[in-house]
Amino acid sequence: MNNISRNVKFDWITILLFAALVFIGWINIYSASLNDSAIGFFDFQQIYFKQLLWIGLSIVLIVFILALDSKFYERFSGVIYIISLASLILLFPFGKEISGATSWYAFGGVGLQPSEFAKAATALALAKYISDIQTNIKDFKDQLRAFLIIVLPAIIIVPQPDPGSALVYSAFVFTMYREGMHFVYLLLGFFAAALFVGTLVLGVSWIAVIVIVAALLVYLKNRKKRPSLFKYGTIAVACIAFAFSVNYIFNNVFEDRHRDRFNVVLGKEVDAQGIGYNTNQSEIAIGSGGLLGKGWTQGTQTKGNFVPEQHTDYIFSTVGEEWGFLGALTVVILFTALIIRILVLAERQKSTFSRVYGYSVAAILFIHVFVNIGMVTGLVPTIGIPLPFFSYGGSSLWGFTILLFIFVRLDGSNYYYT
Repeated sequence: MNNISRNVKFDWITILLFAALVFIGWINIYSASLNDSAIGFFDFQQIYFKQLLWIGLSIVLIVFILALDSKFYERFSGVIYIISLASLILLFPFGKEISGATSWYAFGGVGLQPSEFAKAATALALAKYISDIQTNIKDFKDQLRAFLIIVLPAIIIVPQPDPGSALVYSAFVFTMYREGMHFVYLLLGFFAAALFVGTLVLGVSWIAVIVIVAALLVYLKNRKKRPSLFKYGTIAVACIAFAFSVNYIFNNVFEDRHRDRFNVVLGKEVDAQGIGYNTNQSEIAIGSGGLLGKGWTQGTQTKGNFVPEQHTDYIFSTVGEEWGFLGALTVVILFTALIIRILVLAERQKSTFSRVYGYSVAAILFIHVFVNIGMVTGLVPTIGIPLPFFSYGGSSLWGFTILLFIFVRLDGSNYYYT
């Protein structure tokens, strides 16, 4: 470990945005978890005080991350990635089941979720591979290898079961697009998502009709160019086959709770007291906040514990109720500013490794913020991923702190400034 050089230039805008988000997150955790059983502020049994301890330990972690030589992260990225994969695999024999998922290691009264740390490890491994002089991300074989790096941890996470955490790894597609992967892959991804939702809403029969008609129209429109009927027929068959696979996966692979959550969002099933209870109560809490909110610790939905797990995945509902639309908008602006700042810093990097890592950090944060807030407001199904720096939990806070401050170290090192 090297001492932090005086020539290192840490980006204080990023650090201040991080500090602001952590502070606002904690005061909302305090409000969401405050109860009459507390014997005082320094009550180790209270969630808000436990989170304060995690924040204090995060400061120590930040100092450690910034003290390491920036070259360490590139040199040992492969080792970190392998250790991360091993930690995910070992959950199956040694993990502790919490809320139906074997995603945690229990150390006394403390639980750690390795999937939260695997994101940074995967970002490092992907950055190392893409920055290799022999890698050309425009070549199909190199794209396959990069996708393998991304998919491996996701494949291990899904059967825990934790599909929400696995979904986050789709963020790396944006990183690969920045590094030269063809735009068609993004279009295919969006098209597959649209086809997935369309099949659930309309059914396979209607999707088949729509696909066939669309293929015929495109074929006829381009008939002067003598398009290949076989090509358009193959595309149509592939789309219809995918629609049939959606039905099979939805009915045979997804668990009841996952199907119910999709049905609630798609409006196919209204269950205000069952699987849709959390989202319904969250929407009520946010809506009741109005423009300015009810005031800190004054939220009636929050104080009445109407929103389950409000201090974790649903913490944004506390923001909406107690700080109102303006408070919620401020939080969104802070997250947006942090993501944009990371992208700006990533673009100025002289090292491919640090640029790729920076884009990965921004993409992961974006997916988490978008999905979590969408989940809390009822726009996307409840899949259970935390809001960065806000949701209660040491693993989540540490995971995002590591993810962000490795990039702060890479950006600030004179290794990249000449």
